[in-house]
Amino acid sequence: MGHGVKRAIVVCASAFTLAGCLSDAGGGAGDFVARLKSPDANSVARPSHAEKVNSESVIIQGLMGRRSALPSGSSFDRVASAVLAANSRTAEAELRSARLRAEAASKNWLPKIGPSISLTSLGSLVANLVVDQVLFDNGRKKGEREFAVADVEVAAVNLAQDTNDRVHTALQLYVMAAEGREKAVLADASLRDMSHFEYIMSERVRGGVSDMSDVQILRQKLGEIRADRAANIETANTAVAELNAMSVEPLQGLRGVPAFSVSSSSAQPLDVVLAEAEKTRAIAAAKIERADQLPGLTAGGTIGENSDIGLRVSSDTLLGFGTGASLRAIEAAKEAAGRRVAQANEDANRKLRKLEGQIAAKSRQAAEAATLTKQAKRNLDIFQEQYDAGQRQVLDVVGVYETFARQQQAEVSLKYETAQLQIDLARLLGVLANGDDI
Repeated sequence: MGHGVKRAIVVCASAFTLAGCLSDAGGGAGDFVARLKSPDANSVARPSHAEKVNSESVIIQGLMGRRSALPSGSSFDRVASAVLAANSRTAEAELRSARLRAEAASKNWLPKIGPSISLTSLGSLVANLVVDQVLFDNGRKKGEREFAVADVEVAAVNLAQDTNDRVHTALQLYVMAAEGREKAVLADASLRDMSHFEYIMSERVRGGVSDMSDVQILRQKLGEIRADRAANIETANTAVAELNAMSVEPLQGLRGVPAFSVSSSSAQPLDVVLAEAEKTRAIAAAKIERADQLPGLTAGGTIGENSDIGLRVSSDTLLGFGTGASLRAIEAAKEAAGRRVAQANEDANRKLRKLEGQIAAKSRQAAEAATLTKQAKRNLDIFQEQYDAGQRQVLDVVGVYETFARQQQAEVSLKYETAQLQIDLARLLGVLANGDDI
Protein backbone atom coordinates (compact mmCIF):
# COMPACT_ATOMS: atom_id res chain seq x y z
CA MET A 1 0.00 0.00 0.00
CA GLY A 2 2.92 2.36 0.73
CA HIS A 3 4.24 1.68 -2.77
CA GLY A 4 0.79 2.62 -4.18
CA VAL A 5 0.81 5.92 -2.31
CA LYS A 6 4.25 6.72 -3.70
CA ARG A 7 3.01 5.97 -7.20
CA ALA A 8 0.04 8.28 -6.59
CA ILE A 9 2.35 11.11 -5.55
CA VAL A 10 4.54 10.56 -8.63
CA VAL A 11 1.48 10.56 -10.92
CA CYS A 12 0.10 13.77 -9.40
CA ALA A 13 3.47 15.52 -9.65
CA SER A 14 3.88 14.40 -13.24
CA ALA A 15 0.35 15.54 -14.07
CA PHE A 16 1.03 18.99 -12.66
CA THR A 17 4.23 19.27 -14.68
CA LEU A 18 2.60 18.09 -17.91
CA ALA A 19 -0.41 20.32 -17.35
CA GLY A 20 1.86 23.33 -17.04
CA CYS A 21 3.60 22.41 -20.28
CA LEU A 22 0.71 21.25 -22.46
CA SER A 23 -2.47 22.80 -21.20
CA ASP A 24 -3.73 26.23 -22.08
CA ALA A 25 -4.47 27.13 -18.49
CA GLY A 26 -2.42 30.26 -18.94
CA GLY A 27 -0.67 30.80 -15.64
CA GLY A 28 -2.94 28.62 -13.54
CA ALA A 29 -0.11 26.33 -12.54
CA GLY A 30 2.04 29.30 -11.60
CA ASP A 31 -0.73 30.59 -9.37
CA PHE A 32 -0.96 27.21 -7.70
CA VAL A 33 2.79 27.14 -7.03
CA ALA A 34 2.62 30.66 -5.68
CA ARG A 35 -0.08 29.60 -3.25
CA LEU A 36 2.20 26.85 -1.95
CA LYS A 37 4.90 29.35 -0.99
CA SER A 38 5.20 30.51 2.60
CA PRO A 39 3.41 33.81 3.18
CA ASP A 40 5.60 36.87 3.40
CA ALA A 41 4.96 39.26 6.25
CA ASN A 42 5.19 42.21 3.87
CA SER A 43 2.98 40.69 1.15
CA VAL A 44 -0.30 42.37 0.23
CA ALA A 45 -3.53 40.35 0.46
CA ARG A 46 -4.43 38.95 -2.94
CA PRO A 47 -7.80 39.99 -4.38
CA SER A 48 -10.58 37.44 -4.48
CA HIS A 49 -11.62 35.86 -7.76
CA ALA A 50 -14.76 38.03 -7.89
CA GLU A 51 -12.69 41.20 -7.42
CA LYS A 52 -10.29 40.05 -10.12
CA VAL A 53 -13.17 39.45 -12.55
CA ASN A 54 -14.65 42.86 -11.75
CA SER A 55 -11.35 44.66 -12.32
CA GLU A 56 -10.58 42.85 -15.58
CA SER A 57 -14.07 42.99 -17.12
CA VAL A 58 -14.65 46.01 -19.34
CA ILE A 59 -18.40 45.43 -19.20
CA ILE A 60 -18.60 45.33 -15.40
CA GLN A 61 -16.33 48.37 -15.08
CA GLY A 62 -18.57 50.22 -17.52
CA LEU A 63 -21.66 49.30 -15.53
CA MET A 64 -20.10 50.41 -12.25
CA GLY A 65 -19.07 53.75 -13.77
CA ARG A 66 -22.61 54.78 -14.74
CA ARG A 67 -24.07 57.77 -12.92
CA SER A 68 -27.75 58.36 -12.26
CA ALA A 69 -29.41 61.07 -14.35
CA LEU A 70 -31.93 61.81 -11.57
CA PRO A 71 -31.27 65.11 -9.76
CA SER A 72 -29.70 64.41 -6.39
CA GLY A 73 -32.09 64.97 -3.47
CA SER A 74 -35.10 65.48 -5.76
CA SER A 75 -38.42 63.69 -5.44
CA PHE A 76 -37.35 61.31 -8.24
CA ASP A 77 -34.16 60.48 -6.35
CA ARG A 78 -36.10 59.81 -3.14
CA VAL A 79 -38.53 57.54 -4.97
CA ALA A 80 -35.64 55.60 -6.52
CA SER A 81 -33.90 55.19 -3.15
CA ALA A 82 -37.10 54.04 -1.44
CA VAL A 83 -37.99 51.37 -4.01
CA LEU A 84 -34.42 50.08 -4.30
CA ALA A 85 -34.21 49.69 -0.53
CA ALA A 86 -37.20 47.32 -0.71
CA ASN A 87 -35.94 45.43 -3.75
CA SER A 88 -35.81 41.64 -3.35
CA ARG A 89 -32.94 41.64 -5.92
CA THR A 90 -33.48 38.26 -7.47
CA ALA A 91 -30.97 39.18 -10.18
CA GLU A 92 -28.37 39.78 -7.46
CA ALA A 93 -28.73 36.17 -6.29
CA GLU A 94 -28.26 35.03 -9.88
CA LEU A 95 -25.12 37.17 -10.15
CA ARG A 96 -23.74 35.68 -6.93
CA SER A 97 -24.39 32.19 -8.29
CA ALA A 98 -22.64 33.06 -11.56
CA ARG A 99 -19.63 34.37 -9.63
CA LEU A 100 -19.36 31.13 -7.67
CA ARG A 101 -19.54 29.13 -10.90
CA ALA A 102 -16.78 31.30 -12.37
CA GLU A 103 -14.62 30.77 -9.30
CA ALA A 104 -15.12 27.02 -9.58
CA ALA A 105 -14.31 27.10 -13.30
CA SER A 106 -11.10 29.05 -12.63
CA LYS A 107 -9.72 25.88 -10.99
CA ASN A 108 -10.81 23.46 -13.69
CA TRP A 109 -7.20 22.96 -14.86
CA LEU A 110 -6.32 21.17 -11.59
CA PRO A 111 -6.40 17.34 -11.47
CA LYS A 112 -9.48 15.54 -10.25
CA ILE A 113 -8.96 13.04 -7.45
CA GLY A 114 -11.56 10.79 -5.87
CA PRO A 115 -12.20 7.35 -4.39
CA SER A 116 -13.36 4.29 -6.29
CA ILE A 117 -14.97 1.52 -4.20
CA SER A 118 -16.08 -1.79 -5.72
CA LEU A 119 -17.31 -5.16 -4.49
CA THR A 120 -15.36 -8.21 -5.68
CA SER A 121 -16.81 -11.60 -6.52
CA LEU A 122 -15.49 -12.88 -3.16
CA GLY A 123 -17.59 -10.35 -1.28
CA SER A 124 -14.74 -8.04 -0.24
CA LEU A 125 -14.49 -4.28 -0.83
CA VAL A 126 -11.68 -2.88 -2.94
CA ALA A 127 -10.86 0.81 -2.55
CA ASN A 128 -8.77 2.64 -5.13
CA LEU A 129 -7.76 6.25 -5.70
CA VAL A 130 -8.78 7.71 -9.07
CA VAL A 131 -6.58 10.47 -10.50
CA ASP A 132 -7.35 12.34 -13.72
CA GLN A 133 -5.49 15.31 -15.18
CA VAL A 134 -6.29 16.90 -18.53
CA LEU A 135 -3.10 17.56 -20.51
CA PHE A 136 -4.53 18.73 -23.83
CA ASP A 137 -8.20 19.35 -24.55
CA ASN A 138 -8.24 21.63 -27.63
CA GLY A 139 -9.11 24.62 -25.45
CA ARG A 140 -12.13 23.17 -23.64
CA LYS A 141 -11.02 24.10 -20.11
CA LYS A 142 -10.08 27.59 -21.25
CA GLY A 143 -13.45 27.89 -22.96
CA GLU A 144 -15.19 26.83 -19.75
CA ARG A 145 -13.38 29.55 -17.82
CA GLU A 146 -14.23 32.17 -20.45
CA PHE A 147 -17.86 31.01 -20.49
CA ALA A 148 -18.09 31.30 -16.70
CA VAL A 149 -16.64 34.83 -16.71
CA ALA A 150 -18.97 35.87 -19.54
CA ASP A 151 -21.85 34.38 -17.57
CA VAL A 152 -20.93 36.72 -14.70
CA GLU A 153 -21.00 39.67 -17.11
CA VAL A 154 -24.41 38.65 -18.45
CA ALA A 155 -25.73 38.33 -14.88
CA ALA A 156 -24.28 41.77 -14.04
CA VAL A 157 -26.05 43.38 -17.00
CA ASN A 158 -29.28 41.62 -16.04
CA LEU A 159 -28.93 43.02 -12.52
CA ALA A 160 -28.47 46.54 -13.93
CA GLN A 161 -31.50 46.09 -16.18
CA ASP A 162 -33.60 44.71 -13.33
CA THR A 163 -32.65 47.66 -11.10
CA ASN A 164 -33.37 50.24 -13.80
CA ASP A 165 -36.67 48.56 -14.65
CA ARG A 166 -37.74 48.75 -11.00
CA VAL A 167 -36.88 52.44 -10.71
CA HIS A 168 -38.58 53.06 -14.07
CA THR A 169 -41.80 51.43 -12.86
CA ALA A 170 -41.74 53.41 -9.62
CA LEU A 171 -41.15 56.74 -11.37
CA GLN A 172 -43.94 56.00 -13.85
CA LEU A 173 -46.32 55.44 -10.94
CA TYR A 174 -45.12 58.61 -9.21
CA VAL A 175 -45.59 60.71 -12.36
CA MET A 176 -49.02 59.16 -12.91
CA ALA A 177 -50.02 60.08 -9.36
CA ALA A 178 -48.69 63.64 -9.75
CA GLU A 179 -50.60 64.10 -13.01
CA GLY A 180 -53.82 62.78 -11.46
CA ARG A 181 -53.49 65.13 -8.48
CA GLU A 182 -52.80 68.20 -10.63
CA LYS A 183 -55.71 67.44 -12.94
CA ALA A 184 -57.95 66.94 -9.89
CA VAL A 185 -56.96 70.41 -8.65
CA LEU A 186 -57.88 71.90 -12.02
CA ALA A 187 -61.17 70.02 -11.90
CA ASP A 188 -61.87 71.50 -8.47
CA ALA A 189 -61.39 75.00 -9.86
CA SER A 190 -63.61 74.21 -12.86
CA LEU A 191 -66.23 72.79 -10.53
CA ARG A 192 -66.32 75.98 -8.47
CA ASP A 193 -66.52 78.25 -11.52
CA MET A 194 -69.11 76.14 -13.30
CA SER A 195 -71.18 75.92 -10.11
CA HIS A 196 -71.18 79.72 -10.04
CA PHE A 197 -72.43 79.79 -13.64
CA GLU A 198 -75.11 77.24 -12.75
CA TYR A 199 -76.22 79.42 -9.82
CA ILE A 200 -76.49 82.49 -12.04
CA MET A 201 -78.46 80.58 -14.65
CA SER A 202 -80.79 79.15 -12.00
CA GLU A 203 -81.50 82.65 -10.74
CA ARG A 204 -82.17 83.81 -14.30
CA VAL A 205 -84.61 80.94 -14.77
CA ARG A 206 -86.30 81.81 -11.48
CA GLY A 207 -86.65 85.39 -12.66
CA GLY A 208 -88.07 84.22 -15.97
CA VAL A 209 -85.15 85.56 -18.01
CA SER A 210 -83.73 82.19 -19.17
CA ASP A 211 -85.09 78.77 -20.06
CA MET A 212 -84.79 75.67 -17.84
CA SER A 213 -82.96 73.81 -20.62
CA ASP A 214 -79.98 76.12 -20.15
CA VAL A 215 -79.76 75.05 -16.50
CA GLN A 216 -79.90 71.38 -17.51
CA ILE A 217 -76.99 71.91 -19.89
CA LEU A 218 -74.88 73.44 -17.12
CA ARG A 219 -75.81 70.67 -14.68
CA GLN A 220 -74.73 68.08 -17.23
CA LYS A 221 -71.40 69.87 -17.59
CA LEU A 222 -71.04 69.86 -13.81
CA GLY A 223 -71.64 66.11 -13.78
CA GLU A 224 -68.93 65.59 -16.38
CA ILE A 225 -66.46 67.67 -14.38
CA ARG A 226 -67.24 65.69 -11.21
CA ALA A 227 -66.73 62.41 -13.07
CA ASP A 228 -63.39 63.56 -14.48
CA ARG A 229 -62.29 64.77 -11.05
CA ALA A 230 -63.22 61.45 -9.43
CA ALA A 231 -61.37 59.51 -12.15
CA ASN A 232 -58.22 61.60 -11.66
CA ILE A 233 -58.33 61.13 -7.90
CA GLU A 234 -58.80 57.39 -8.29
CA THR A 235 -55.89 57.20 -10.74
CA ALA A 236 -53.64 59.10 -8.33
CA ASN A 237 -54.69 57.01 -5.31
CA THR A 238 -54.18 53.75 -7.19
CA ALA A 239 -50.73 54.79 -8.40
CA VAL A 240 -49.69 55.89 -4.90
CA ALA A 241 -50.96 52.64 -3.37
CA GLU A 242 -49.00 50.59 -5.91
CA LEU A 243 -45.92 52.75 -5.36
CA ASN A 244 -46.13 52.32 -1.59
CA ALA A 245 -46.41 48.55 -2.07
CA MET A 246 -42.97 48.47 -3.71
CA SER A 247 -41.35 51.06 -1.44
CA VAL A 248 -39.67 50.75 1.94
CA GLU A 249 -41.54 53.84 3.21
CA PRO A 250 -44.82 55.64 2.40
CA LEU A 251 -44.46 58.14 -0.42
CA GLN A 252 -47.93 59.70 -0.58
CA GLY A 253 -46.61 62.94 0.93
CA LEU A 254 -43.96 63.41 -1.73
CA ARG A 255 -44.63 66.20 -4.22
CA GLY A 256 -42.97 67.79 -7.23
CA VAL A 257 -41.73 66.56 -10.60
CA PRO A 258 -38.18 67.81 -11.17
CA ALA A 259 -36.94 68.77 -14.61
CA PHE A 260 -34.01 66.71 -15.82
CA SER A 261 -32.43 65.95 -19.16
CA VAL A 262 -30.84 62.78 -20.47
CA SER A 263 -28.33 62.70 -23.31
CA SER A 264 -28.27 59.68 -25.60
CA SER A 265 -24.47 59.86 -25.57
CA SER A 266 -24.22 59.62 -21.79
CA ALA A 267 -24.08 55.80 -21.78
CA GLN A 268 -24.37 52.79 -24.03
CA PRO A 269 -27.88 51.25 -23.99
CA LEU A 270 -28.10 48.25 -21.70
CA ASP A 271 -29.59 46.12 -24.47
CA VAL A 272 -26.37 46.56 -26.47
CA VAL A 273 -24.19 45.82 -23.44
CA LEU A 274 -26.20 42.65 -22.81
CA ALA A 275 -25.80 41.59 -26.45
CA GLU A 276 -22.03 42.06 -26.19
CA ALA A 277 -21.86 39.97 -23.02
CA GLU A 278 -23.99 37.26 -24.59
CA LYS A 279 -21.75 37.35 -27.67
CA THR A 280 -18.68 36.63 -25.52
CA ARG A 281 -20.54 33.82 -23.78
CA ALA A 282 -21.71 32.36 -27.11
CA ILE A 283 -18.16 32.38 -28.48
CA ALA A 284 -16.92 30.62 -25.36
CA ALA A 285 -19.69 28.04 -25.70
CA ALA A 286 -18.65 27.53 -29.32
CA LYS A 287 -15.07 26.89 -28.19
CA ILE A 288 -16.31 24.24 -25.77
CA GLU A 289 -18.45 22.62 -28.42
CA ARG A 290 -15.56 22.63 -30.89
CA ALA A 291 -13.25 20.99 -28.34
CA ASP A 292 -15.87 18.29 -27.78
CA GLN A 293 -15.60 17.36 -31.46
CA LEU A 294 -11.84 16.65 -31.23
CA PRO A 295 -9.79 14.14 -29.21
CA GLY A 296 -7.79 15.22 -26.16
CA LEU A 297 -5.03 13.83 -23.96
CA THR A 298 -5.33 13.03 -20.25
CA ALA A 299 -3.08 11.42 -17.63
CA GLY A 300 -4.13 9.35 -14.67
CA GLY A 301 -5.89 6.17 -13.70
CA THR A 302 -6.57 4.16 -10.55
CA ILE A 303 -4.07 3.65 -7.74
CA GLY A 304 -4.29 0.85 -5.22
CA GLU A 305 -5.02 -2.78 -5.94
CA ASN A 306 -4.86 -3.47 -9.67
CA SER A 307 -3.37 -0.03 -10.36
CA ASP A 308 -3.71 1.36 -13.87
CA ILE A 309 -1.67 4.51 -14.55
CA GLY A 310 -0.87 6.11 -17.88
CA LEU A 311 -1.82 8.46 -20.69
CA ARG A 312 -4.93 8.12 -22.76
CA VAL A 313 -6.60 9.84 -25.67
CA SER A 314 -10.14 10.88 -24.83
CA SER A 315 -13.03 12.21 -26.86
CA ASP A 316 -16.68 12.72 -25.99
CA THR A 317 -17.69 12.09 -29.58
CA LEU A 318 -16.35 9.90 -32.36
CA LEU A 319 -14.98 11.50 -35.50
CA GLY A 320 -17.28 11.02 -38.44
CA PHE A 321 -17.82 12.19 -41.96
CA GLY A 322 -19.90 15.13 -40.70
CA THR A 323 -17.28 16.41 -38.24
CA GLY A 324 -16.03 19.05 -40.68
CA ALA A 325 -19.52 20.41 -41.22
CA SER A 326 -20.08 20.45 -37.45
CA LEU A 327 -16.93 22.50 -36.95
CA ARG A 328 -17.99 24.95 -39.66
CA ALA A 329 -21.42 25.25 -38.00
CA ILE A 330 -19.72 26.13 -34.72
CA GLU A 331 -17.69 28.85 -36.43
CA ALA A 332 -20.90 30.16 -38.01
CA ALA A 333 -22.41 30.40 -34.53
CA LYS A 334 -19.63 32.83 -33.57
CA GLU A 335 -20.47 35.02 -36.56
CA ALA A 336 -24.16 34.90 -35.67
CA ALA A 337 -23.33 36.14 -32.15
CA GLY A 338 -21.51 39.13 -33.64
CA ARG A 339 -24.43 39.92 -35.91
CA ARG A 340 -26.80 39.86 -32.93
CA VAL A 341 -24.73 42.63 -31.36
CA ALA A 342 -25.00 44.67 -34.55
CA GLN A 343 -28.76 44.11 -34.61
CA ALA A 344 -29.10 45.08 -30.94
CA ASN A 345 -27.09 48.23 -31.63
CA GLU A 346 -29.35 49.11 -34.55
CA ASP A 347 -32.53 48.49 -32.52
CA ALA A 348 -31.21 50.57 -29.62
CA ASN A 349 -30.27 53.46 -31.89
CA ARG A 350 -33.71 53.35 -33.48
CA LYS A 351 -35.36 53.49 -30.04
CA LEU A 352 -33.06 56.33 -28.99
CA ARG A 353 -33.88 58.39 -32.06
CA LYS A 354 -37.59 57.71 -31.57
CA LEU A 355 -37.55 58.77 -27.91
CA GLU A 356 -35.48 61.87 -28.67
CA GLY A 357 -37.92 62.85 -31.41
CA GLN A 358 -40.92 62.26 -29.15
CA ILE A 359 -39.37 64.27 -26.30
CA ALA A 360 -38.61 67.17 -28.63
CA ALA A 361 -42.14 67.04 -30.07
CA LYS A 362 -43.84 66.84 -26.66
CA SER A 363 -41.69 69.67 -25.31
CA ARG A 364 -42.65 71.86 -28.26
CA GLN A 365 -46.32 70.92 -27.91
CA ALA A 366 -46.21 71.66 -24.16
CA ALA A 367 -44.77 75.11 -24.87
CA GLU A 368 -47.46 75.74 -27.46
CA ALA A 369 -50.13 74.49 -25.05
CA ALA A 370 -48.91 76.95 -22.42
CA THR A 371 -49.20 79.78 -24.96
CA LEU A 372 -52.69 78.64 -25.97
CA THR A 373 -53.73 78.48 -22.33
CA LYS A 374 -52.71 82.10 -21.85
CA GLN A 375 -54.65 83.10 -24.97
CA ALA A 376 -57.70 81.17 -23.76
CA LYS A 377 -57.48 82.97 -20.41
CA ARG A 378 -57.34 86.38 -22.14
CA ASN A 379 -60.38 85.44 -24.23
CA LEU A 380 -62.21 84.37 -21.09
CA ASP A 381 -61.41 87.68 -19.39
CA ILE A 382 -62.71 89.58 -22.41
CA PHE A 383 -65.95 87.59 -22.47
CA GLN A 384 -66.34 88.06 -18.73
CA GLU A 385 -66.01 91.82 -19.12
CA GLN A 386 -68.51 91.79 -21.97
CA TYR A 387 -70.89 89.70 -19.86
CA ASP A 388 -70.60 92.13 -16.99
CA ALA A 389 -71.40 94.91 -19.47
CA GLY A 390 -74.49 93.01 -20.63
CA GLN A 391 -73.08 92.25 -24.08
CA ARG A 392 -72.78 88.45 -23.65
CA GLN A 393 -74.99 85.64 -22.44
CA VAL A 394 -74.01 83.21 -19.67
CA LEU A 395 -73.67 80.29 -22.08
CA ASP A 396 -71.30 82.35 -24.23
CA VAL A 397 -68.98 82.75 -21.25
CA VAL A 398 -69.42 79.08 -20.32
CA GLY A 399 -68.32 77.99 -23.80
CA VAL A 400 -65.15 80.10 -23.64
CA TYR A 401 -64.50 78.85 -20.10
CA GLU A 402 -64.74 75.23 -21.26
CA THR A 403 -62.12 75.94 -23.93
CA PHE A 404 -59.85 77.42 -21.26
CA ALA A 405 -60.36 74.42 -18.93
CA ARG A 406 -59.68 71.89 -21.72
CA GLN A 407 -56.51 73.76 -22.66
CA GLN A 408 -55.30 73.62 -19.06
CA GLN A 409 -55.86 69.86 -18.98
CA ALA A 410 -54.03 69.43 -22.29
CA GLU A 411 -51.07 71.46 -21.03
CA VAL A 412 -50.78 69.26 -17.93
CA SER A 413 -51.03 66.06 -19.97
CA LEU A 414 -48.23 67.16 -22.32
CA LYS A 415 -46.01 68.16 -19.42
CA TYR A 416 -46.24 64.76 -17.77
CA GLU A 417 -46.00 62.88 -21.07
CA THR A 418 -42.65 64.62 -21.60
CA ALA A 419 -41.51 63.52 -18.14
CA GLN A 420 -42.57 59.93 -18.87
CA LEU A 421 -40.59 59.91 -22.12
CA GLN A 422 -37.48 61.23 -20.38
CA ILE A 423 -37.78 58.44 -17.83
CA ASP A 424 -38.11 55.93 -20.68
CA LEU A 425 -34.94 57.29 -22.27
CA ALA A 426 -33.03 57.08 -18.97
CA ARG A 427 -34.18 53.49 -18.54
CA LEU A 428 -33.02 52.54 -22.05
CA LEU A 429 -29.59 53.99 -21.27
CA GLY A 430 -29.52 52.42 -17.82
CA VAL A 431 -28.91 55.67 -15.90
CA LEU A 432 -31.75 55.58 -13.37
CA ALA A 433 -29.35 54.44 -10.62
CA ASN A 434 -25.64 54.70 -9.87
CA GLY A 435 -23.74 51.70 -11.16
CA ASP A 436 -21.54 51.28 -8.10
CA ASP A 437 -24.65 51.35 -5.86
CA ILE A 438 -26.15 48.53 -7.91
